[in-house]
Amino acid sequence: SFGNDFEITDPKITAPALLIMGEKDYVIKFPGMEDFIRSGEVKIFMPNLEIKFMAEGNHFVQEQLPEEVNQLIISFFDKISI
Repeated sequence: SFGNDFEITDPKITAPALLIMGEKDYVIKFPGMEDFIRSGEVKIFMPNLEIKFMAEGNHFVQEQLPEEVNQLIISFFDKISI
């Protein structure tokens, strides 16, 4: 309800998830972001996260490398049961 603060007791996303990120993405340069992702610390909150980095990708990797991104998505869906 409006004005109430609700504490999230276990902020985990347990569904299988895929993060496709370009190595040249400016988001990775946010303070602490690269360590958070590369160290696997992000998996504390998303234990079933699969991370794929694309060497030549930037922030718009899906537009820059659509075939490669599509293949990563298809491969990801092939591995999980939905």
